Amino acid sequence: MNFSYWELKEWFTNVDFTVVGSGIVGLNCALQLRERYPLAKIIILEKGILPQGASTKNAGFACFGSLSELIDDLNTHTEEEVVSLVKKRWEGLQLLRNTLGDKNIDFQQNNGYELFLTTELYESCLEQKSRINKLLKPLFSSDVFTVDNNKFRFKNIHENYITNQFEGQIDTGKMAAKLLEKVLSSGIKIINNIQVQSFVENNEQVEVVTNQINFKTTKLFVATNGFASQLLNENVQPARAQVLITKPIKNLQIKGTFHLDKGYYYFRNIDDRILFGGGRNLDFKGEETTDFGQTAIIQNKLEEILKTTILPTTEFEIEHRWSGIMGVGNQKKAIVKQISNNVFCGVRLGGMGVAIGSLVGKELAELAE
Repeated sequence: MNFSYWELKEWFTNVDFTVVGSGIVGLNCALQLRERYPLAKIIILEKGILPQGASTKNAGFACFGSLSELIDDLNTHTEEEVVSLVKKRWEGLQLLRNTLGDKNIDFQQNNGYELFLTTELYESCLEQKSRINKLLKPLFSSDVFTVDNNKFRFKNIHENYITNQFEGQIDTGKMAAKLLEKVLSSGIKIINNIQVQSFVENNEQVEVVTNQINFKTTKLFVATNGFASQLLNENVQPARAQVLITKPIKNLQIKGTFHLDKGYYYFRNIDDRILFGGGRNLDFKGEETTDFGQTAIIQNKLEEILKTTILPTTEFEIEHRWSGIMGVGNQKKAIVKQISNNVFCGVRLGGMGVAIGSLVGKELAELAE
């Protein structure tokens, strides 16, 4: 494409800060940069027509880890590291709510519930419940996890849930739209349908190579999460998450966010529907991909659980299916670091983008100081 003089001058000349990715991290990074540098020229590059990855494709859980997930984390992290993870997720959720306002993201605190397919897993979690509550008490000033009965009448599960009174849910679309609105109103430019292919640091500037144009920027911030390995040599692997949603269901009584099978399955109510995702554990290798799409093995399992466990006595139809790409690794801690003199990254959100995305974006912007 041949850009005009006006286009080159307005969008690609004298660029102070370039952010790659218009998801939760990228948009928050740009907002924080604007706050710190009111006169700076800031652009965001986005390869999709909407934010790609997981920011507009996630389930909208305002969560910080189910009991079984936190117990699992203790197998690979210290107690201090697990508490730090929860603290960052909780702080990130408060930052998101304060930045956008609960009404604008339709935040609802309807509790989170963990369901158990086996009595064995339930009892092993119950044994650790007091320990985890004690670890988290300084953060929440009360017990996070309590026991509840099967009030939603799910089938083929243990008769009790583990309830998290601090868990909530948001409308992912409203969140992204409000973030985009704030970014644009602050004078930050977002360029869609442009893909960064590489970058080269030369002296005090970074040359950004895209499929549309090459240009220079003073500082570059990579916020592409699941797609980070395409630009960076960091410990981040893509992880696809498949999701489906039903048509509206009359008199739907299910309300809250629900975790099943150590969090590998998750569902919630939204607009009189059930949104249901997960199943990555059925094919870990196959789901290590940046390709969007669905597979029969996972979609069939989601439908089976819907029929046998979640909606066993209710007729339903699937209306829509989609997938998102997360960034994961062998550690749960996000990678927020300086790559070189003028290149920085905030990636590997580990499926907790709603919770930590705002905070990672803030921390990424602070690296420029």
